[in-house]
Amino acid sequence: MKTPLLLPHFLLLFTLLLPIAHAADIPKEIPLWPEGVPGIKADTSDETERNGTYTHTHHPKLLYLPPKSGTANGTAIIFAPGGGYVHVAVGGGTFTQWLTDDGVAVFVLIYRNQDYGAPAPLQDVLRAVRILRSRATEFGLNPNRIGVIGNSAGSHVAASAGTLFNDPLGKTGAPLDAVSGRPDFMILTFPVISMEQPYAHMGSRVGLLGKNPTPAEIEHWSLEKQVTKDTPPTFLVHTMEDRTVPEENTILFYEALRQAGVPAEMHLYEKGAHGSGLGANLGPTNEWPKRAEEWMRFNGWLPAATSAAQSTAGG
Repeated sequence: MKTPLLLPHFLLLFTLLLPIAHAADIPKEIPLWPEGVPGIKADTSDETERNGTYTHTHHPKLLYLPPKSGTANGTAIIFAPGGGYVHVAVGGGTFTQWLTDDGVAVFVLIYRNQDYGAPAPLQDVLRAVRILRSRATEFGLNPNRIGVIGNSAGSHVAASAGTLFNDPLGKTGAPLDAVSGRPDFMILTFPVISMEQPYAHMGSRVGLLGKNPTPAEIEHWSLEKQVTKDTPPTFLVHTMEDRTVPEENTILFYEALRQAGVPAEMHLYEKGAHGSGLGANLGPTNEWPKRAEEWMRFNGWLPAATSAAQSTAGG
């Protein structure tokens, strides 16, 4: 199935010639469903945020993290944090700092969780891609350089966008459904992928599908089974010390990508607990952002590094 054209050619050319929007012009919070959240629950009084953790989200949104001053390059990444489909644990922002330092506009996705279950998180992430793509000129973005990055259950959200972007469950009948929700690339760290035993993270499965999902639901949301040739290029990170989400989730997804002929790069490290990789004590594991940056530059989602930057990175 072919992905629909994002923009007519003359509009795309016009868009790419426009100057990058000033970061101050972009709202810090962007509601995903200003016209009304599909299927919103009657009582939303329990919606809370505490120390960067969002619980019982009823009004999904994007939180804008601007690129480092003077570095904006038109690339955007939607970051789906983890939380086992129970909450969204954003943290202190260090997870994506390497991206904003490289000129990438990061939009943190606060998505619906177990209060709604499937397909609400899929609808939210696809809506986020559609908003950024349809408003690329306003935000100073290249509509063909919109990626997703996820961590843990957030990687399942991100990978859902890359595998189920044409799924009817991801559409709500809104006019924006006509805009492609397919991300241009994916970075998946410590990803929840499969809903099947023995490798499923059961907390995430219960949060997304409930305690008694049908075999058809389990298969549908086991994303290694939903990869096609149109799945975006993917960068994968996992560790052998992960005791929360088995590394087989990453391996299964990589193998599915390979079988479908999708460009992919996998980094399976020895050291590091679930969700780690930025600590100085982890040896090569903490260098995965450098490897991801190199992958992005090689594929054209980041500008080519200058000789001075290459020398610094090599040192």
